[in-house]
Amino acid sequence: MMTEINDLPEEEKEFYEHYHYTVDPGQQPVRIDKFLADRMANVSRSKIQSAVDADAILVNEKPAKSSYKVKPRDEISVVLPYPPHEFELNAENIPINIVFEDSDILIINKEAGMVVHPGFGNFTGTMLNALLYHLKDDPASQPMLAHRIDKDTSGILVVAKNDASQAKLAKYFFDHIIDRKYQALVWGDFENDEGTVTGYIGRNIRNRKMMDVYQDETEGRYAVTHYKVLERFRYVTLIECTLETGRTHQIRAHLKHIGHPLFNDALYGGDKILKGTTFTKYKQFVENCFHLLTRQALHAKSLGFIHPSTGKYVFFDSDIPSDMQAVLEKWRNYTQNV
Repeated sequence: MMTEINDLPEEEKEFYEHYHYTVDPGQQPVRIDKFLADRMANVSRSKIQSAVDADAILVNEKPAKSSYKVKPRDEISVVLPYPPHEFELNAENIPINIVFEDSDILIINKEAGMVVHPGFGNFTGTMLNALLYHLKDDPASQPMLAHRIDKDTSGILVVAKNDASQAKLAKYFFDHIIDRKYQALVWGDFENDEGTVTGYIGRNIRNRKMMDVYQDETEGRYAVTHYKVLERFRYVTLIECTLETGRTHQIRAHLKHIGHPLFNDALYGGDKILKGTTFTKYKQFVENCFHLLTRQALHAKSLGFIHPSTGKYVFFDSDIPSDMQAVLEKWRNYTQNV
C-alpha cells in the first residue's frame, strides 16, 4: 500500500511541497525516478532528476541516486518546488533592481509595493511578470521562485533560472539552511537586547489574511525568530530579525504576539499610536511618520546561502530603503530633542 502526504494546506503552501511514500510490500524493483513519475501528477522526470541531484529525495532517510531501485516497504520522502501559478503569465516591461545574476540565479532587491508572484487579483504587475520580460531573449532560462516576501516588505530575495537551481534552493529553504536577516521598526521598548520568539503559526480564525501564534502544534507550523536590538527610540525600536524558519507573515505575527507590532503594519495593528505620550504634538509627529512610510517597517536586509551550482557560500546585502530611512531619522531627531 502506498500513502501520499502533502503536509501543507492549500492556502499556506510556500514554494515547495513535501510528499511521503511508503512502498507497497508487493512492489517490483523499479528505478526511483520512474516510480515517482508514475505517481506524481504533472511532475516531469527531469524535475524529479533535479530533485535527486539536490539530495531532495530520501529513501529510508538517506539521499537516493537516480539509479536506485525501490524496494518493498521503502520510506520515500520528496521535496519539490511548488508551482506558484497555474495560468499563463505575460512578460511585462517593469523596472526591477537586479543586484546579481549568473546562469543559475538572480538576486533581486525588491521595492515595497511590488507583489512577488501572481495570484487571484494579481495577474499583472508582479515581479515574476517583470522577470519574464527580463529573460525573454534567453530561452535557456525561466524565472522560478523559491521563496517570497510580502508585497509591502522591501529587500533581498533569490530567484532560480532553471530546474536544477530551483530544486536545490527549495531544499535549502525546506531544511532551513539559508541565512536571512531582516530589519524592522517596531512599537515599544525591549527589556533585553536579544531574544527568541517561538510558536506555531497558523491562520487567524476570524481574519484569514492574518496569521496567529499558537502553542498547540495542531494549530499551525512551528516557527522560530531571533531578534536583536539595534537602536532604541524610547517608544519604538529598530531590531534585526534572523529567521530560523520561513512561515507566512512570520516576523509580523511573532512580533505582534510578544506585544511589539511592526510600525505602521495595518493588518497587525501597528498603524495606531501604541506607545508614547498623549500630547497633540507627538500625535502629529507619529502621523507624519505614517505618511512618510505608508507600509509596515520591514526590510529583508540580507541573504546568504550555498550557490546551487558552484557550491560556494554567497552573501547579498542591501541598504535600508529611503522611506524607512527617513522615518528612522525622524525618530532619531525626536529622541534627541525630548
